[in-house]
Amino acid sequence: MSPNLAYATYSQNNISIESSEKLIEMLYEGILKFSSLAKRAIEVNNLEKKAYWINRTVAIFSELLNSINYDGGDIANYLTGLYLHQIKTLSIANIENDTKKIDEVISVTKGLLTAWREETNDNMDK
Repeated sequence: MSPNLAYATYSQNNISIESSEKLIEMLYEGILKFSSLAKRAIEVNNLEKKAYWINRTVAIFSELLNSINYDGGDIANYLTGLYLHQIKTLSIANIENDTKKIDEVISVTKGLLTAWREETNDNMDK
């Protein structure tokens, strides 16, 4: 994975990236933040901001797709399909101004973040 590209995608200042595990966590957090901002933009009918935040969210999913290690087997294939589905869902949300689609992305990402944190904590304990 290219830490500089992923970091630019999330684009926060004054945060040092400690590890690739922390970077993935930050990307999931970015998806949650940007998706929530997109949802809010839909609710207030700000189409420009909606498109901006959805595009930022899609950029993070794209970076996650580019970072998948296919030596991981079935999990890598599962994540590829899941990320592609989230991008499709965001595209539909953008076209239809559908906050429920944004909620789906938020829900899936919360699950991914929880699972990621559990996995990295388990690996640290070993």
